[in-house]
Amino acid sequence: MSFNRYEQRFEKNMNRHKGVEWDKVQAKLEANPEKLWSLDDMESTGGEPDVVAYDNQRDEYVFYDCSAESPKGRRSLCYDREALDSRKEFKPANSIIDMAADMGIDVLTEEQYRELQQLGSFDTKTSSWLKTPADVRRLGGAIFGDLRYSRVFIYHNGADSYYAARGFRGALRV
Repeated sequence: MSFNRYEQRFEKNMNRHKGVEWDKVQAKLEANPEKLWSLDDMESTGGEPDVVAYDNQRDEYVFYDCSAESPKGRRSLCYDREALDSRKEFKPANSIIDMAADMGIDVLTEEQYRELQQLGSFDTKTSSWLKTPADVRRLGGAIFGDLRYSRVFIYHNGADSYYAARGFRGALRV
């Protein structure tokens, strides 16, 4: 297993994970090969995953997609299977909920997205779907976020919509 690209990104961006040691992260990944598969999927779809936290209570490292813009390999997707099935024409290839499940990752919540934005400037030209509260989804909507004018904005759209500049960011616990 090659951890080089993850270790290099980790070392280059120490501000994202103060006090975390790479050797301990690598040991966790080696002990959980299914998580490494998910991490590789995050990487291959353009997410540039990096450690953003260590959860003492659960003894887990948390990775988020840290690509400057929404991951290229995860764009032009509607929100979930219900939204995908409701489209009569011009259906996207997949939904973010199905793709995240296939990858073994979670879609970032609004809170996680705001945490990510504290670590840098993300989605200044794109936007990212976010895990949508059930009450919003029941009404046909879904939420997404971006960074404009040095502010994080959270918006809504119909869950069946999709755009070339909107993807989704994931979280992985190892």
